[in-house]
Amino acid sequence: MPAILVLDDSATMVMSLSRVLKSAGYEVETASNGKEGMAKLAGGLKPSVILTDINMPQMDGIAFIKEARKSASTRFTPIIVLTTESGGQKRDEARAAGASAWLTKPTEPNELLSALKQLLPK
Repeated sequence: MPAILVLDDSATMVMSLSRVLKSAGYEVETASNGKEGMAKLAGGLKPSVILTDINMPQMDGIAFIKEARKSASTRFTPIIVLTTESGGQKRDEARAAGASAWLTKPTEPNELLSALKQLLPK
């Protein structure tokens, strides 16, 4: 069963995403910011996909993506940015950092699950 790491500082968003992902059969790990997410990865978590917000305290999503791409264990892990940001500059920054996809909140569950299916290793 694929594990998904969800990074978001909004407890409501984490709860909502977790419910959608678990009901679709995924295991879910969560972190409230990039620093916490990096600690989970350093602790041995090997998610199949990572979902990250951009605007978070301590370490934002773009800094998290850059750090995750430095690690051999997550260099090629698909990372989906899930954010309220719709501006092209942030999207370009995320892509340059190594993001695999970009979804704007609020995202329909079917749109999220479809993106996951496309990015999950076969």
